[in-house]
Amino acid sequence: MYPILFHLPILGWPISSFGVMMAIGFLVGYWIALPRMREEGLDPEHTANLLIFIMLGGVFGAKLYYALDFWWREGVPFWDSLLSRGGLVFYGGLMGGYLGGYIGCRSLGVPAIPFANAAAISLAVGQALGRVGCFLVGDDYGRATDLPWGVAFPEGLPPVDYPVHPTMLYEAAWLTGVSGWLWWRRRRSPSLMGEYLILNGIGRAVVEHWRLNARVALDLSEAQWIGIAIVVVGTILFLHGRSRRPVGAAA
Repeated sequence: MYPILFHLPILGWPISSFGVMMAIGFLVGYWIALPRMREEGLDPEHTANLLIFIMLGGVFGAKLYYALDFWWREGVPFWDSLLSRGGLVFYGGLMGGYLGGYIGCRSLGVPAIPFANAAAISLAVGQALGRVGCFLVGDDYGRATDLPWGVAFPEGLPPVDYPVHPTMLYEAAWLTGVSGWLWWRRRRSPSLMGEYLILNGIGRAVVEHWRLNARVALDLSEAQWIGIAIVVVGTILFLHGRSRRPVGAAA
């Protein structure tokens, strides 16, 4: 575990491994999005500005979801959670990122659906790198296990001194495969964003089996229900893309 990589000289500010992985994810996502914007017939000059909209919306959404969830379920003061250093919920970040991206598209005059397809691979890669960051700080781990790859997180959030499922790496591995699939499908998919959402929701719903989150209905956790909803949205986007595709185009 490497929750803090180093402290800035003079200022003494800690630089967390999660923050570094987020920065790497943004840069790699930008590098991937540039050629994808061209492939979707969009001006790549807008790439950096649109990704900044997504990043800001994603971070705010992730923190807002975390603060609202803990206030609602556990009575933790809303502002304490919102202003704390820890606590980022992926699905809150996904919703906030989509809202930020939509606002950015409207502001810059970029068509939203082609941009969403251009950004899909970047999102998958960025999410995979973010999950590696979660592993490095010991956040979002799973249930206790005696499997040989179980990991203890004595400095985790919260600390745990016995082996648990490193579910962050399970998701990172799944999303790495998803990224490869999306890259292969980028020229033939009717909706690359739809495929990303479908695969994202399926992966999270499966990995959640080893997570610690409480079950809320029908023995499914809140994250699993949101994952199911995301699969539905992705399916709608995929079918909508197929209906708009020219007859005879490859699928």
